[in-house]
Amino acid sequence: MKTRGISRRRFLGRTAAAAGAGLTILTRSNWASAATRKVSANERIVTGHIGIGGMGRSHFDRLLNYSEAHIAAVADPDAKMRDAAKAKAAEFKVSIDTYNDFHEMLERKDIDAIFVATPDHWHALAAIAAMQAGKDVYCEKPLTLTIAEGRKMVETARRYDRVVQMGTQQRSDQKQFLHACELVRNGRIGEVKRAVCFFGPNPRVDYTPNEDPPPGLDWNLYLGPAPWRPFNKQIHPYNFRYWRDYSGGLLTDWGVHLFDIAQWGLGKDDTSARRIEAEGEMYEDNMYEFPRRLRIRYDYGDAVIEWQQGDEESKSFEEGEGYGTKFYGTDGEVFVNRSYCKVHPKPGKTINEQFGANDTRLYDAPGHHQDFFNCMRERRKPICDVETGHRATCISHLGNIVFRLGHPVEYDPVKETFPGDLAASRMVEKPMRAPWHL
Repeated sequence: MKTRGISRRRFLGRTAAAAGAGLTILTRSNWASAATRKVSANERIVTGHIGIGGMGRSHFDRLLNYSEAHIAAVADPDAKMRDAAKAKAAEFKVSIDTYNDFHEMLERKDIDAIFVATPDHWHALAAIAAMQAGKDVYCEKPLTLTIAEGRKMVETARRYDRVVQMGTQQRSDQKQFLHACELVRNGRIGEVKRAVCFFGPNPRVDYTPNEDPPPGLDWNLYLGPAPWRPFNKQIHPYNFRYWRDYSGGLLTDWGVHLFDIAQWGLGKDDTSARRIEAEGEMYEDNMYEFPRRLRIRYDYGDAVIEWQQGDEESKSFEEGEGYGTKFYGTDGEVFVNRSYCKVHPKPGKTINEQFGANDTRLYDAPGHHQDFFNCMRERRKPICDVETGHRATCISHLGNIVFRLGHPVEYDPVKETFPGDLAASRMVEKPMRAPWHL
């Protein structure tokens, strides 16, 4: 990222023009030597929050009453979101600073950790800038908008020795997921070569005309690296996830959660599928950009993960459940979602759900926020480290790429490339609107 002849104060104070006018971002050289202060065991961790609507507000509200954290500031291009956060903090007798653009907040030396909960197209730029500024990062899922952004985030975290955790709370806040994956890892349902992740259809909406942005919303900054377009209420504040310029539909919104558990159970946290096939059906008339029905097959060579999405697909894998992750073994099946873990032995089989000293035990985190703060103090990787988060997110990106291409692809999970497939290779990254770039 580079500055284009404009001071920080001018940049932070000016109102950007609409189409074609780029915002300047702070230089990497200004942050390369940022302090990397370690937080002591008895010290409250000071947090700054980028994006304060939706999940950003959820983290904010929880940490307001969290004894180990102190919220210092929030940044959001929507003044309505900033004002609501400031008022909420005041109820807890906490005084916070608010910023339209997050870059000024990152200059503060008192902030230890940054929570990134922007629309997905801002995740990589915000998280990387925070790491370069010497901050540890909690980034909401999906980790990034593209595969290339995810690899860049991993490289940056390693270069600057940052603790980076992706927001996949199922691993740490609900123990039924840990239990399900330990059953699979310890062979309690026999040999497992198939897992299915299923969910309901993407939504549809009638055409909605563009309009002027609401007062207090810096629409140009909201768009950031995405192409310029007029404001539409079907994008902000929530439904950005159904537009390709900002997200990846339910495949990235919910799919990352479900794929993350499938990969955890199958022991695939550090890799990706080698062959991907997809087929689906778009709505006949929908302003949103993602399909009604979508089926994807991810072949890892020794195991397969499937994505099944649609009205009927979401009801056909576990009776009474519309979403979840299900493992299929030679001796039984394990289903898990946010309600419970269910074990289904095959006829004549008995499944032992107790574990002993010689069994494989997985990372048992003390809760997602607590794990992040513990790892900050101890300088170690959290339960969903940036590499793990990148791999879980990559599954979703691969599915969207293959569906849009309309043909199966071969994928190299080490080089993260599509050998011999130029069309697929062009979709590994997405151009950013000037002057933003990684």
